[in-house]
Amino acid sequence: MIDFELSADMKGMRDMINQVAEQTMRPISRQFDEEEHTEPSDWQKMMWDVSKGSSVFGGGPTDKKERSGNGKPSERNVGATVTIEELSWGDAGLYLSIPNAGLGGAAVAAAGTTEQKKRFLQRFSEGDPKWAAMAITEPGFGSDSAAVATTAVRDGDQWVLNGTKIFCTSGHRALEKSEGFVVVWATVDKSAGRAGIKAFVVDHGTPGVTVTKVEDKLGIRCSDTAAIVLEDARIPLDNLLGDAEVHADPADASKGFKGAMATFDATRPAVAASALGIGRAAVDFVRTALKEAGVEIHYDRPPMKQTALERDFIAMEAHLQAARLLTWRAAWMMDRGMKNNLEASMCKSKAGLAVTQVTQKAVEILGPLGYSRKILLEKWLRDAKINDIFEGTQQINLLIVARRILGYSSKELN
Repeated sequence: MIDFELSADMKGMRDMINQVAEQTMRPISRQFDEEEHTEPSDWQKMMWDVSKGSSVFGGGPTDKKERSGNGKPSERNVGATVTIEELSWGDAGLYLSIPNAGLGGAAVAAAGTTEQKKRFLQRFSEGDPKWAAMAITEPGFGSDSAAVATTAVRDGDQWVLNGTKIFCTSGHRALEKSEGFVVVWATVDKSAGRAGIKAFVVDHGTPGVTVTKVEDKLGIRCSDTAAIVLEDARIPLDNLLGDAEVHADPADASKGFKGAMATFDATRPAVAASALGIGRAAVDFVRTALKEAGVEIHYDRPPMKQTALERDFIAMEAHLQAARLLTWRAAWMMDRGMKNNLEASMCKSKAGLAVTQVTQKAVEILGPLGYSRKILLEKWLRDAKINDIFEGTQQINLLIVARRILGYSSKELN
């Protein structure tokens, strides 16, 4: 049975992180939105010192139930969603700029062996600030992973990678600002379609790997979004993520791809949690503004006796709460080693839609003030939309939900 009541420890952690968000993120939020490619170095160093080695920023699915010190099921992934919501309430772009294993670490956690997890993730508990990233999207495709054109060809005891990746979150920081890595999705057999795609760890300093562009963006502007070109980039054989079975025959269409895709089962709840933080920031601001204007929300009245504004505001809160419960459920299942690909797509699609609707309505309610740069509300509207796009668009996630519920394969329902 799922208990949606957070533990006392979890509530204490949430309150502490909210203070960090309010006191250290909100004051610099506007500055680093306007100075898009300026590094918030002092803030990053502070966050690295307090969070390095934390699984909150590099967690992922497990193949068995995790146990906490008291023998109860772990709250690691639920705790991650709570943490990410609070940090994104402070500023989503700054949250995405925190030095950590990020998407790349989630890919290693999902598809890597015990040895690979130790080798690649250990560095995130020591030394200077580091980032990891994941590179999937290419100039020729967005959501259709079967269209991956980046190739991986075996040459003796190495893999040789060639291709171009775009919209890679933290790609520049991972490869050029730290001793990090990027998990690159490439095909070992184009004729096999999706099943030929594997995940490879490309380390910083690898010859033939170049960051060619850092994007200018609508929102989450403090976050670095890079384009990466691989030209005869050589990596060790054991940088192919997966167990001995995958390495024995990487061209086998049944090996590797499912492990790589499991990354999204871990990262989609994280994206949903970030959406929740942005949406809650907007709702909190509107609530305060209405209270200061003497407008009361009558929750106990039937809809026919409420004003249009009251109904809109209550709907905003309801959308976020529904998305939050779906997100906690997906994370709760991960903490128990349960398959959650349906729930991960459900929470991500709901949260992405909710945050875009909520922030738009918040700007509408506040009128000219909401559209003004005097306050952060217009920024939250800009930050919101990415949550409906990356880690699988709204349409792709709804398609996955439909397939899982109806029992169709990707070939039967596309």
